[in-house]
Amino acid sequence: MSKMTLGSYPHMLGFEQLERLLERTAKSSEGYPPFNIEQTSDHSYRITLAVAGFSEADLSITVEDRQLVIRGRQADDGADRVFLHRGIAARQFQRSFVLADGVEVGEAVMENGLLHVDLSISRPETVVQTIQIRRG
Repeated sequence: MSKMTLGSYPHMLGFEQLERLLERTAKSSEGYPPFNIEQTSDHSYRITLAVAGFSEADLSITVEDRQLVIRGRQADDGADRVFLHRGIAARQFQRSFVLADGVEVGEAVMENGLLHVDLSISRPETVVQTIQIRRG
């Protein structure tokens, strides 16, 4: 049985880019850091990542090709330290979230080891367009 793609459905035209976004996001879905997504109103969401040990300078938030990308990279200051046990890893991460049309990224706030990123949704007006038929 062959894999069905969005492009193989005859009524879904122009969704190839969305399919690529979904595939790319699925590949980057490791489990670190853990996160929550909550709906804060009818038109807004909040993504919260557990980023204990990261400072604001260690984190970057970008929107790339309709994806919200959150990256973290800590400077490894362990060169002059001797650990008997190292259970808190200083590792880098990247989390990606696909954004639908009309989703805007608002502010980002660090609080008690949690990074909150607020999103809002603007609903476009429904537009009805009449196409004239001409005789060929």
